[in-house]
Amino acid sequence: QVQLVESGGGLVQAGGSLKLSCAASGSIFNINTMGWYRQAPGKQRELVASKLIVGTTNYADSVKGRFTISRDNAKNTMYLQMNNLKPEDTAIYYCYGSIRSAWNPGYSDYWGQGTHVTVSS
Repeated sequence: QVQLVESGGGLVQAGGSLKLSCAASGSIFNINTMGWYRQAPGKQRELVASKLIVGTTNYADSVKGRFTISRDNAKNTMYLQMNNLKPEDTAIYYCYGSIRSAWNPGYSDYWGQGTHVTVSS
């Protein structure tokens, strides 16, 4: 069984910073892409940032220059440093991973339970 667990959400004033963490655990053979998505009330879930196991990083235009995604592959952990937060960043943030478990030859999509981020103006 593979699990993704997010942490680090909370309430912050506009202009402030938060750092989210996502830890993958279980019978993991390899993790390819990991990413952060968010869903604001009444809106669809959207990609915030993603990162391959090595190299290629993608960011939503709305967060470029403010958010930084990083990974510690040895720890199966991913981070999202969020700076200069804006009220429009308020959402539930979900961790995503394309993971090959020890029991299956292919990769499957896994999601965390989400962590709330609220930015007050």
